[in-house]
Amino acid sequence: MFRNQYDNDASTWSPQGCIFQVDYASEAVKQGTAVVGLKSKTHVVLVAVKRSPNELASYQKKITRIDDHMGIAVAGLTSDARVLSNYLRTEAMRSKMVYGRALPVGRAVNAIGDKAQTNTQEYGRRPYGVGLLVIGHDDTGAHLFEFSPSGVVSEYYGYSIGARSQSARTNLERNFERFEDMSLNELVMQGLRALRDTMPQGKQLDSMNTSIGFVGQDTKMTILDGDDTQPYLDLLDEGEAMDTE
Repeated sequence: MFRNQYDNDASTWSPQGCIFQVDYASEAVKQGTAVVGLKSKTHVVLVAVKRSPNELASYQKKITRIDDHMGIAVAGLTSDARVLSNYLRTEAMRSKMVYGRALPVGRAVNAIGDKAQTNTQEYGRRPYGVGLLVIGHDDTGAHLFEFSPSGVVSEYYGYSIGARSQSARTNLERNFERFEDMSLNELVMQGLRALRDTMPQGKQLDSMNTSIGFVGQDTKMTILDGDDTQPYLDLLDEGEAMDTE
């Protein structure tokens, strides 16, 4: 992308009907490592690839717990993700204190969508350079939402954002009709298979760079990192070995 006279702020439209600052923010999401989400009737799962800036640094956190019934995965600028996750936590706490109930997932996602949309309408602000996959389970069932820098939110059976995420979306599109009746473990394995398709040549999923999160009916938001992910990765390798025999 190249600079032009219509990209100085987020409140100027181009003759083609574009807001270039929003387009640039969407490009930042594509620079982040891939995140995959998918849901069944009872559970929702997130799987993500973590990135380390260099050999001396720890891996960046990709999945964050918001409340017992909700969590998010991020792709893009992690500092912007931190601001949005703190806002969601505040809204979840306010819902419990004022109404005595957990914050509905759809209402939470629409709240950050409204917050992001304001940045595309007022002069002197910039869009959030991060995309989110939001998972949760409330009175209406399991939910998977995608939040984009434009403020648009959409609900999906399965979705992926981040670098090379189209490969994962293709995998999900081939299999989504089976998601509804899958168990939690089957959802995790299906997510890992889709996530594996986003890896660059010569790179593999391992316990250091893989993060898994899930929530569902009678299951609080749980995040697995490090050695906790190894049993699922072992099953993934076993399945791959059987496919090649």
